[in-house]
Amino acid sequence: MSEQQFQSNVRLSLGNQVYLERNRIDVLLEKAVQNPVVVVIAGAGYGKTHAVYSFVCKYGVHTSWLQLSERDNFTGRFWENFVTGVALSNKRAAERLDKISFPETERQFERYMTIPLEEIDTTVRTILVYDDFHLVNNPEVLRFMEKSISSPFPNITSILISRSEPLINTTKFLSKGLLGRITEEELRFSREEMNEYFGLQNINLSAQTLSSIYHDTEGWAFAIHLAGLSLKNAPPGAPYIPQAMRANIFKLIESEIMGTVSKAMQTFLIKVSLIEHLFPELLKDLAGSPDLIEEIGNIDSFIRFDTYQNEYHIHHLFLDYLKTRQNEIPEDEKKEVWNKTAAWCEANNQKMDAISYYEKAGNYDRLIAVCGNLTMMLPNRTAWMLLEILDKVPPEIYENNPFIYTHRLRITLSLGMLDQAERETLEAIARFEALPPSPMFHKILAVCYGNKGFIRLLLAPYTGDYDFIADFERCAWHGRQSGGRVVPFPLSVLAIGSFLCRVNKPEKGEIERYINALEAVASLSVEPLGGMEWGADVLARTELAFYKGNLAEAEQFALETVKRAREWDQYEVENRALTYLLRIYLARGNWEAIQDIFKQLEAQLDKAYYVNRFTFHDVICGWYYSRVGQTERVPHWLKNDFEGSDLNSMNLGLEILVKARYHMAEGRYPEALATLNLIENRSNTYDAGDFLFGMIILKALGAVCRYHNRDKSGAFAALETAYHLAAPNELDMPFIELGKDMRALAGAALKENTSIPPEWLKKIRLGASSYAKKLFSVAAQYRTGDGKTVKTGTAAKAAPYQTGVELSRREKQVLTALSQGMTRAEIAVQTSLSENTIKSITRSVYNKLGALNKADAVRIAASIGLV
Repeated sequence: MSEQQFQSNVRLSLGNQVYLERNRIDVLLEKAVQNPVVVVIAGAGYGKTHAVYSFVCKYGVHTSWLQLSERDNFTGRFWENFVTGVALSNKRAAERLDKISFPETERQFERYMTIPLEEIDTTVRTILVYDDFHLVNNPEVLRFMEKSISSPFPNITSILISRSEPLINTTKFLSKGLLGRITEEELRFSREEMNEYFGLQNINLSAQTLSSIYHDTEGWAFAIHLAGLSLKNAPPGAPYIPQAMRANIFKLIESEIMGTVSKAMQTFLIKVSLIEHLFPELLKDLAGSPDLIEEIGNIDSFIRFDTYQNEYHIHHLFLDYLKTRQNEIPEDEKKEVWNKTAAWCEANNQKMDAISYYEKAGNYDRLIAVCGNLTMMLPNRTAWMLLEILDKVPPEIYENNPFIYTHRLRITLSLGMLDQAERETLEAIARFEALPPSPMFHKILAVCYGNKGFIRLLLAPYTGDYDFIADFERCAWHGRQSGGRVVPFPLSVLAIGSFLCRVNKPEKGEIERYINALEAVASLSVEPLGGMEWGADVLARTELAFYKGNLAEAEQFALETVKRAREWDQYEVENRALTYLLRIYLARGNWEAIQDIFKQLEAQLDKAYYVNRFTFHDVICGWYYSRVGQTERVPHWLKNDFEGSDLNSMNLGLEILVKARYHMAEGRYPEALATLNLIENRSNTYDAGDFLFGMIILKALGAVCRYHNRDKSGAFAALETAYHLAAPNELDMPFIELGKDMRALAGAALKENTSIPPEWLKKIRLGASSYAKKLFSVAAQYRTGDGKTVKTGTAAKAAPYQTGVELSRREKQVLTALSQGMTRAEIAVQTSLSENTIKSITRSVYNKLGALNKADAVRIAASIGLV
């Protein structure tokens, strides 16, 4: 093919590698390109690019080759790449495309289509090749590609080269017989092709040996190539031994790689095989000499620098070889590598990696110090990992650094292992009270008694025992003996559950009794525990007043809560108080006050130590936008089928209630009921449905959904249950907040023979009607266009992360795959990486984004434009 017929946005070459002309594949491709779309799908090392490149060079038609990368998941970058590719063959079309932006809407796409329709000569046979299509996963780019290749251009064929099934809809082509497919099965070398390939390299083997090699390689082109290199360097007549092939490859590495570098470089490479991520700054620290970093360039075929991921990558076979030589490194030097790596991770806010490397180095003092810089309530997976590490800590470490006891207690409490947490707490108290007093032991005992108090506070709704106040008194006493504050920031940041009033009995006065106990705890824990619980008691009074419908009283309590919470950086307490203020102002139809609350909520997104800030901000926005008819603004993860959260179990439940609200706003009442059942069918003592307010809300929501589903008997039964739970404490707001839905249900119930007093139903119907009118007035702001000032979810405060988060190419690839709901196993297949590597990359993404789980990471990334 002449150069005029072939254009590419990158330089393409088969390189110096011996390449076998495979006529069989050419025939398959020639048949396939008679279709408008061809997909060539196979894993790494199957020779996809070589096969297509060889074919188009011989086919003799006009070909444009577009090499894609992860960067093309950014629409702006993709458009630049796309226009550049067009310019190689049609400068006039490219000049016109350059004047428009990436077509995001249908109208913009129609405008885009006028350019190729006017500029492309459809009488000329053309092939468009999109290489590495699997790297593209941005829905907008994929949608553009799908629509582009679907356009009716005669004589044009699009070839998509991909490691996995393209993320576009090819069904319409397949159903019409207009799709050509070349897969791994076709691309595998046949025995004859493998024999011919070895013949090109002057490697003569017996039929039995060829059969063994083919069995071992299964026709994988890359494996056959490596086998050929190994055999070519073997002594003449040496038999082929499957286990020896790997050994021969290692010998090849030994002679052709390690033999060409200095002894210092060899040692350095073996050392870096001890760690997972090879960041430039970390390698410079480990190398100690810039000469070693420069020398890496001599072996760039096996260790290369990825500019997009900003780290070095070692070829997996070379890495396997290096690991066989790790025993050459003395144990003290290994520990030095792990210590330096851990220190680098710690300095770069990769705390879990730091803990892991400190454990390998046996540096438990630093490990424990890093644990102390984690938040009070840990995500489940993080807590399990830490508990596993601490379970392996040698007994003498507990003697030398007794603060490890306090971390164990926090971890077991985070995991909801209350029995174990209480048992270990009592053992620790007995242990340290038996020792001679010292400031350190007083500090540990203050934490232990605080932990004991929290456990009993959590269990109080079930035991009816409020004697935990005595534990906090002991906590305060030991805190004073230790010299002051015993819990540092951020450990002092309180993580609260679904409701502050953790009461599950409807008896009158039980809620006030619980709040009084919280008030005593707050006054006792404020100094020794660094302000933990400060404002929580007033927040509980806010909650009670709100659900009673006493909005003026609730507002005053909420404002006082915000003031107290800010005094001691109690972010979650402040967040919940602002949430109740938002609900109060929505009930009043106060648009201006709602705008001010959103500004305050968004300001919290700057608080890095508020671990749950994005999750709860999205939950609040999801609830609010579902109420005002703006369901398109509900954060995407709250619309999907509910998935288990990696949040600490104390925070479960609220997001499920919001998801049910979203389904109700969309008129999907069966789906809303199914979502509510996720709470009702679980027996977790932290769930929203386990507390009085949650029970009432669940039943009230369920009653409305059943009424819409024409299940009147079920609706009235659920409403009766909710009423009897709410009546002793006059908790009317869970019903009133259901607005027109409850107005209709209460009106219908008045006509039925139920156990609910008619006076109460009339009151609720009137209150719900008034609420509906206020809600309508706020929702009208959006319908008239004035609502544009209310910002959507986490996107409202993206700036701090836009400038602070830099994800590598591989991290972006994994993050995008996570956003599409792929599992680790599926991502591993797509990227040809191990599941452990995917797990490590995922953990790094979470650390950089400050995310707790997949949903959190995707949400944050979407808000700052990373996915």
